Amino acid sequence: MPTALYRPVLRAAIFYFATVFFCGFVLGSLRIFVLLPLMDELWAVCLELPIMLTLSWLIARHLTRNRKDLYPAAARLWMGIWAFGLLMVAEYVLATSLMGAAPSSYFGHWATAAGAIGLAGQIAFALIPFVQRITRRETP
Repeated sequence: MPTALYRPVLRAAIFYFATVFFCGFVLGSLRIFVLLPLMDELWAVCLELPIMLTLSWLIARHLTRNRKDLYPAAARLWMGIWAFGLLMVAEYVLATSLMGAAPSSYFGHWATAAGAIGLAGQIAFALIPFVQRITRRETP
């Protein structure tokens, strides 16, 4: 990535990650404390995921709209990659430090149906800025 694009892409990635992470923290808390006592984890994740992806779509669209420095597809792809990396680190730290999960159980959760769906949603989160760019017909 050219150096001139690095700073705005990283700034957008940090803001994208932070706002979506905050939304996920709120919705995840609701899932854990409200939905899980009422239903299976798989169903709770399946209810939460469309809301998170919709919020991610809206946040990414807001961050990238009318931004010439974020117009190139490569910039959008890097924005998503950086945001995904930040999300993975933050979730790992949150799970292992604050929630007391062992690293093996954190990664092992991805082998469950609910964990795999959650990981797929996180990958979709990373791809949203890029998908928005390649599906638009606008010019910079």
